[in-house]
Amino acid sequence: MEKFDNVEYFTNRELSWLKFNKRVLHEAKDDDVKLFERLKFLSITSSNLDEFFMVRIASLKDMVDADYKKKDIAGMSADKQLNVLAKETHDFVRKQYEIYSSLLPLLKENHLHILGHGDELSHSEKKFINEYFDEFVYPVLTPMAVDASRPFPLVRNKTLNIAALIRKRKDESSKKKKKDVYLGNVDGDMDFAMVQVPSVLPRIVEIPTDCEERKIIYLEDIIEKNIDKLFLNYEVISAATFRVMRNAEFKLDEDEALDLLEEIKKKLKKRQWGEAIRLEVEERMDASLLNFLKNELNVDEEDVFRIDGPLDLTVLMKIYSLDGFDNLKDKKHIPVANARLLDCEDIFEEIKKKDILLSHPYESFDPVIDFVSKAAADKNVLAIKQTLYRVSGNSPIIKALANAADNGKQVTVLVELKARFDEENNINWARMLEKAGCHVIYGLVGLKTHSKITLVVRREEDGIRRYVHLGTGNYNDSTAKLYTDLGMFTARESYGEDATAVFNMLSGYSEPPFWKRYVVAPLWMKDIFLNKINQCTQAAKNGSDAHIIAKMNSLSDKDIIEALYAASCAGVKIELIVRGICCLRVGIKGVSENITVRSIVGTFLEHARIFDFRIDSEEEIFLGSADWMNRNLEKRVEIVFPVADEDIIRSIKHYLEVELEDNVKASILLPDDSYEKVKKNNEAKKNSQEIFVKEAKAAYENAVKAGKAEDDRTFTPLKGE
Repeated sequence: MEKFDNVEYFTNRELSWLKFNKRVLHEAKDDDVKLFERLKFLSITSSNLDEFFMVRIASLKDMVDADYKKKDIAGMSADKQLNVLAKETHDFVRKQYEIYSSLLPLLKENHLHILGHGDELSHSEKKFINEYFDEFVYPVLTPMAVDASRPFPLVRNKTLNIAALIRKRKDESSKKKKKDVYLGNVDGDMDFAMVQVPSVLPRIVEIPTDCEERKIIYLEDIIEKNIDKLFLNYEVISAATFRVMRNAEFKLDEDEALDLLEEIKKKLKKRQWGEAIRLEVEERMDASLLNFLKNELNVDEEDVFRIDGPLDLTVLMKIYSLDGFDNLKDKKHIPVANARLLDCEDIFEEIKKKDILLSHPYESFDPVIDFVSKAAADKNVLAIKQTLYRVSGNSPIIKALANAADNGKQVTVLVELKARFDEENNINWARMLEKAGCHVIYGLVGLKTHSKITLVVRREEDGIRRYVHLGTGNYNDSTAKLYTDLGMFTARESYGEDATAVFNMLSGYSEPPFWKRYVVAPLWMKDIFLNKINQCTQAAKNGSDAHIIAKMNSLSDKDIIEALYAASCAGVKIELIVRGICCLRVGIKGVSENITVRSIVGTFLEHARIFDFRIDSEEEIFLGSADWMNRNLEKRVEIVFPVADEDIIRSIKHYLEVELEDNVKASILLPDDSYEKVKKNNEAKKNSQEIFVKEAKAAYENAVKAGKAEDDRTFTPLKGE
């Protein structure tokens, strides 16, 4: 596809990601969004940006250090990307704090006053803050001076710290011996000292008031106002908060690792002390104090972010969680029971009748937990096999698997130890499962296992039957309430056979010669997707009506994008719903004129992956765990599976249609690579997530009213099953 091998036809993935975070930031700026929800979105942008620096910016810096010259698909070298991103990220942070400042008076209007560093305090407020410091904060703090015997301390990743310039009081300084050499000496007779803001204490502290207005103050401000108590006999000249972001990437040589679990544990300890790649400081920080930090941390000027406000805006989620402001938040959605499984006594019998589709978070994740829990207790279940990528902190899935092993089941669990930022959690779960008697495997060397699959093998009257759950999201009961995902239960024989083949591949060296139903990465998936796109291309060239609708988190694979360009040129209508990174460009004459891209950013994080290929009246729909990114298609174990049940096909087509009609939370990609909100043109508002909430509740209520009459339809296998 040399015709499309032009760097101008592609967008840099890092810049595209920043555009996604800007779309999240837009929600924080939107007056139509409730005030506390705006705080939440602002907090999310901060969390997103932290990870972007620790992973993506860190990787680019590593490339520059290694003198890596290869350019990305948009023709940008690593050093050029860093130069562009430095400006973009500084602009982004400035906009974050402009929005933060604009929200403060709105909060005050609604009786919540966030006290800033410069705010005047009443006598009673000062008294409370001082007493709070003396009783709760002071005993926890450890002030650290820097001198000949005490070198600059190791500053942990993402911790809040207060740096101070201190000077001996006149009556004390005369006692200092002339031969003393202070490594922390900053300017003349001033020395450097610091104290870490303790994460074990609440970051926001509410000050008692006698009126309707509620007042809160940040912990670091309480410490700063009392910092002189930490350095007796010293005068505190200046003090300000700072925060260091470190390189969180680590290289793992799996071929040389004798024990993968122990090797990852060693690497995790080093993550806290990786290279400093970003330094955030309060804008009012003394220049000499800042220079001292820059030198000690070896940070360049472009990596210093001067902040006009509180550092680390993820603290806003703490404010969002305050009681008493429900009118400023969206009504909390409680996932409803799936209508098919309402009052279900035997989930296996229900699955055997007919495939079941679950749509989270609109529908509850409980059936997935029940599926594993009941399998663990069922005397007829012989084996349970499952892949785990990210699980919750108190996972009922883990407990069920451990119970299954206790009950004598054959339990095999693939725990992905390399799931970024969940490594430690997954190591703990792996050990617990091993102690419970489960067979725990860590996947294939050099690959992350990102697929979402559970297999239950059950002995029944007519023989062995396999029950399978496949999904687009993790087996995480917490995120299932926040992420939009789809999952499917099936007892179809071919799906069960493929499930067995997947686990045999993961646990041993059994690579199947072919797959009956599944599309599996890294060996087969990319070629099959390219083939599906090319089939649509050829059909369009032959005069057929060809249409591709694909929904995913990210699109960055060059080969896939070039295939989509070829399909567009052939007349295929292509509608993409891409939440985050999109390296494809729209509206290029003779290249992408038949392609539209939209991104939905709403209350829930869009996470489902759906691929719909239509040629005239023929249609194939796939769900799965993979995005159209090189890492998913070539460097991970992923599963995408076809949907066979006609009712489920209709449901997914409706799902896509509703998202394509969203004119409230959807933004459209423009030819200049910017995004703009969909124009309503006097149309009724259509918020896809709100529509799905209402539809799920209506289906549940109708099922309750109907008493969930028994469905007399029986399972009808597809031809050849």
